[in-house]
Amino acid sequence: MVKKKKNLKKNILVTGGSGFIGSNITKYLIREKHNVMVFDNNSRGKSSRLKKIKNKIKFVKGDIRDKKKLLSINNKVDTVIHLAYVNGTKFFYKKPFEILDIAVNGLLNILEFCKKKKVKNFFLASSSEVYQNPLKIPTDENEMLKIPNIHNPRYSYGGGKIISELYGINFAKKFLKKFIIFRPHNVYGKDMGNEHVIPEFINRFKKLGNNKNFLIYGTGKEVRSFIHIDDFIHGFDKVFKKGKNQEIYNIGTNEKIKIAKLAMLIAKLLRKDIKFKKTKVLKGSPNMRCPNIKKIKKIGFKQHIRLKDGIKKILN
Repeated sequence: MVKKKKNLKKNILVTGGSGFIGSNITKYLIREKHNVMVFDNNSRGKSSRLKKIKNKIKFVKGDIRDKKKLLSINNKVDTVIHLAYVNGTKFFYKKPFEILDIAVNGLLNILEFCKKKKVKNFFLASSSEVYQNPLKIPTDENEMLKIPNIHNPRYSYGGGKIISELYGINFAKKFLKKFIIFRPHNVYGKDMGNEHVIPEFINRFKKLGNNKNFLIYGTGKEVRSFIHIDDFIHGFDKVFKKGKNQEIYNIGTNEKIKIAKLAMLIAKLLRKDIKFKKTKVLKGSPNMRCPNIKKIKKIGFKQHIRLKDGIKKILN
């Protein structure tokens, strides 16, 4: 007797699905033949990011804080991927209350949705910001999560993610079959928001003209590890298919670079001759951010795109 193949198609709701990471996850899910619904108010996302697949998804325009709109969804949902948030470093300092409001009320609403709809699986997008200035470099998933100074508006972002993780994990033990947290580390790529360091540098270089002075925050010795969006999706694929219940996964690379060297790399690719003009580092910005990725490598992740090649992909 021939056994029937198990139907692996899922009914998935992606909150924040028109954002940079969210839209790429949505496209990945469509390639994997899942039924996908996107919930987003497009406040920072772009509907154009989903233009090529708009006939393959159901789009619901709404704010994650609007519980009535969220609970009005009648479609069957067995899996939620929760990304709805406000990203971008400048917003950490300018809109701390809004960030926390979305973090707390948005999470409570989506978890109530899961309870009502009897959702089985939940994937929570967290952030490397939960580590702040980590005690260990590279930083693994067991690193202490912290808010060094409650008065610093920057920590609204990382603090909101810590609340989401803590509440989500304990909610999941009672109401969900599978709950997984993934922590992206400095994802970059085509069509991302301009509030992030790589697109910001590129845009400023293009406007530089004959002026050689190029402003960077801090000493330039601050270190980051960047991951191209295509590699990030490769990592998310491993977490989505092989991730274990109640586990946390860093998604990033071990390729470290100093911010000054990053600026020089982009300048060289754009054939710009620059001199650094340095200013104070943004208060609360970590000196080093590099993830330990042993855990995700164990389930099959590999970096395919080096930073220089990834920046070339954007410029081309």
